[in-house]
Amino acid sequence: MQKPYFDAKTLLRVKDLPLAIKALAQGFLHGNHASMQRGVGIEFSQFRAYEPGDEPSKIDWKLFARSDKYFVREAERESNINVWLVVDCSESMLQQSAQGENKASTIGQWNKITYAQYLAASIAYLAQKQGDSVGLLTLGADEQKQIPALSGERHWQKILHTLTQLKVSGVIPNAQAILTHLEAVRKNGLVIVISDFHQVNTELLEITSKLSNKQTDVVAFHLDSDDEINFPYQGLVNFQDLETHQYRQVSAKEVRAGYLKNKQRLNDVLKLKLAQQNIQYFHANIDQALDQTLIDFLGIRQRGNRR
Repeated sequence: MQKPYFDAKTLLRVKDLPLAIKALAQGFLHGNHASMQRGVGIEFSQFRAYEPGDEPSKIDWKLFARSDKYFVREAERESNINVWLVVDCSESMLQQSAQGENKASTIGQWNKITYAQYLAASIAYLAQKQGDSVGLLTLGADEQKQIPALSGERHWQKILHTLTQLKVSGVIPNAQAILTHLEAVRKNGLVIVISDFHQVNTELLEITSKLSNKQTDVVAFHLDSDDEINFPYQGLVNFQDLETHQYRQVSAKEVRAGYLKNKQRLNDVLKLKLAQQNIQYFHANIDQALDQTLIDFLGIRQRGNRR
């Protein structure tokens, strides 16, 4: 895999979103990319004559020894899976890192919801390329959009269009209010929840608890930013809660140590709560290259590890 280079500046220069996503995914599709599946077997289908371009690893050497001819084993998956993307559209997803020397061109554009759009679209593209059905559920206060899990590039284009139209509003809806949506999602497959998990004791954890079951593999992408991770502020700083719209002025020097300690504690609590729900936790920094996030994520999925 080439060195990651799809940072915010690179992606935002590509005005055609489908083109940007396809370019981003190309490295996975033409390399040894990791399947997002786990636990789905391979069923042998048939032999066919070797053709130039076939991978040597697929040649049946025992058959070659008997026939002196090259044959390739074709296989088909036992079953495709449904890949569901659940995207947090609450107002805290407008969070982004403050302007820095190297990020001036992306300020006001690359925030958590934009990152979530690119991440969800990329995973959806990879999934439909490997034959899986992909569905989408968005979680905002004003409305919840649900697109059923279907396969094919035309369906991916529909999901992509919906992602480009996302608007944030309020807070995560009550789990009971969207129970019908959740029932459709919690069937056999892989559910990927993309959120900042702004507050640990929120409706979102109730939602994830209803999604997790023996037939469904759930992954939680926890979105963070450089500023939230490192707290680089100096002097007096005005902070605004994007969901309550309340302001608070603090001395950065006085609160930095306490903030970092509390943030680590909350991250640990979030990991623990998700682990108790048998949900895989994955941390993603929106200020790092997106393709590196995908490399790390797919690598972990391939190894079957949990964090």
